[in-house]
Amino acid sequence: MTLFWIFAGITIIGLACYGLQIWAVRATLKKQNGASEYCPPISILKPLKGLDDNLFDNLASFCAQDYPEYEIIFALQDHNDPAYKVARKIKDKYRGRDISIIVERCGSGMNPKVNNLIPAYKVSKYPCILISDSNVMVGSDYLKEIAAHMDDPNVGLVSNIIRGIGGRTIGSIFENLHMNSFIAGSVCFLDKFLKMPCVIGKSMLMRKIDLEAIGGFKAVKDVLAEDFVIGKLIHASGKKIALSNYAINNVNDYYGIRRFLNRHTRWGKLRWRLGGVKYISELIGNPVFMASIPMLLWEASRLTVSFALLVSLVKVLGDLYLGKKAGSDLNPLLYLLAPVKDIIIGIIWFVPLASNTVVWRDNRYIIGKDSALFPCPDTGMWSWRYRVFDAIKARVA
Repeated sequence: MTLFWIFAGITIIGLACYGLQIWAVRATLKKQNGASEYCPPISILKPLKGLDDNLFDNLASFCAQDYPEYEIIFALQDHNDPAYKVARKIKDKYRGRDISIIVERCGSGMNPKVNNLIPAYKVSKYPCILISDSNVMVGSDYLKEIAAHMDDPNVGLVSNIIRGIGGRTIGSIFENLHMNSFIAGSVCFLDKFLKMPCVIGKSMLMRKIDLEAIGGFKAVKDVLAEDFVIGKLIHASGKKIALSNYAINNVNDYYGIRRFLNRHTRWGKLRWRLGGVKYISELIGNPVFMASIPMLLWEASRLTVSFALLVSLVKVLGDLYLGKKAGSDLNPLLYLLAPVKDIIIGIIWFVPLASNTVVWRDNRYIIGKDSALFPCPDTGMWSWRYRVFDAIKARVA
């Protein structure tokens, strides 16, 4: 019984933190950006690989911007990439837009996304660049809204709140639930209460001069969390990181459950390497998982089951509120799956403590401190460790 009360106390702390996250998201969405007609020319860099859900419409949304001057650069490594055909269709459909397609194999670093961005950056012609992922869809006022922040010369980077939309498979539903609660809540909480920039690479607007002042893309070519590190370095240089209240859509329609597990295992390893002991706060901040431990590992009594169900209900209602505030299109009934997702995330939390390898875009790396990437050996004693772990993970998945 003593153990139950220990976990109950930790759960209550987690619920309190979750309440602060809800408050932070609400405050961020309500804040006023201030009136500004500042519209600097922008180069939009779009790294592409493979066919993301809704790819054509995602890319097309950037061609329909109500903005005076901008260019779009699609960057790929290979003409045989299926995303190349989609990029060609976009360029053919929007002939009046300044659209370039850059296909260049670049192996400057370990990070495949940065390897896509380097060639695009070289040919970009405007003083401001926007990095945007291919699974992002935006409204026609997107560029105007985020560019207004750059009217302040002290702002070095603008990022956005992200909401998950779509959801036709269990994996994509879990992904959107997590994005609309944990991801949005954490980013807003860190920004509002701790004044810590937490940049997510799905939307990053910055000046070239500020990026080059921190070493350009070469400074992040060998790290996994290039977005976080860019934000950290720009902030350390004395510039402000602005979190816009303009929510952008992250389209997830057909995520498989294995992709969801792999993605959040990789993100967990990334945050463990970035945060160290602070990574424990994620476990404490998962009240559903903490409330379920006494029931799952010791005794499924009336007290433990009732407590876990009560906490799950609070979390479902909180996630539903966050989703509605952010404008997500998830069916309200799907939020009943939020506790299941939280328990899965709680289990995934432990994986980074046992494994330091990641597979990203068909490449395997060892991830070190501050998310530094190193080649993973294909032969030798250590390679067997990674193969055995992968075999176990594949069986479980």
